[in-house]
Amino acid sequence: MQPVFNLRNMKILVTGGAGFIGSHTVVELQQAGYDVVAIDNFENSSPQVVDNIKKISGKPFDFIKVDIREKHALNDVFVTHPDIKAVIHFAAYKAVGESVEKPLAYYENNVGGTLNLVEAMQAHGVQNLVFSSSCTVYGDVKADALPITENSPIVKANSPYGNTKKIGEELLFDVAKSSTTKIVALRYFNPIGAHDSALIGELPNGVPNNLIPFVTQTAIGMREKLTIFGNDYPTRDGSCIRDYIHVVDLAKAHVKAIEFLNTHTDQYAVFNIGTGNGNTVLEVVAAFEKVSGKKLNYAFGPRREGDVVQIFASCDKAANILGWKAERTLDNALETAWKWELHLQALKGANQ
Repeated sequence: MQPVFNLRNMKILVTGGAGFIGSHTVVELQQAGYDVVAIDNFENSSPQVVDNIKKISGKPFDFIKVDIREKHALNDVFVTHPDIKAVIHFAAYKAVGESVEKPLAYYENNVGGTLNLVEAMQAHGVQNLVFSSSCTVYGDVKADALPITENSPIVKANSPYGNTKKIGEELLFDVAKSSTTKIVALRYFNPIGAHDSALIGELPNGVPNNLIPFVTQTAIGMREKLTIFGNDYPTRDGSCIRDYIHVVDLAKAHVKAIEFLNTHTDQYAVFNIGTGNGNTVLEVVAAFEKVSGKKLNYAFGPRREGDVVQIFASCDKAANILGWKAERTLDNALETAWKWELHLQALKGANQ
């Protein structure tokens, strides 16, 4: 099929572009030849990330400090950059536990922000969107229903965070059905790791909500111990099972999604983005100890509200249609995460 129009060398807007996945995606977009404008409010990121992206790619890009909850500021981005042809939307709160404690903040930012973004896109004639969704839309999955495919049932969410992604998909499906906006929703599994340069990676503010930053911070001595939430799940070792995907592989999936929008007429498409393999938390701990040479101090705690027992992806659709598949191993993801943590600690030491 001939391209609908050529996105290559056109400008891609990345919301949440200084965040964990967003920053890696900006790098991959630039390396693929796209022009990028990124926005972020730095609530869960740092201005230093913008400089480090430029160091990695060796290319400039426009960055604007914007909160997607502020309609006028968001609209101004499209006024300033009338050549934006597609948007990759990351800017969302993402901590399951925090969402249980602060549901209104999650609905305001994740759902309200997405609504603001689509309104601004339509006001300025931008018709291509890649949406950062999540495997949380599948909820708790029985072992005999794994691996999850894109046709697996969408169920009642286990957390407000998961519900914001479910609502986001429903909102965007309705938008695509009623307009000329074309949308790809990528349902991520569990992104981990960091760029090989150790210049960008996961940068949690305060106490981490995700497993790997807590692992690396415990290994380096920032945290006394790692708490593993639950050791009585019906899994092979009692801990939860997740599909851990290297963030660089995930970033490359977004480049493929932009190419898909360029070459297909589908109004709405959904793809799982994972490795197709499930690992328990205890297996991740053991793998980290192997690659880092560090013994982790960990203890078991009670199950955490909102957590699902086990989930991992079937990525056949992404392989067959997007031409994408995960290439990096769990060990490589953990090696790069540890390298990133060592880099952060070296920076702290140099600044003291």
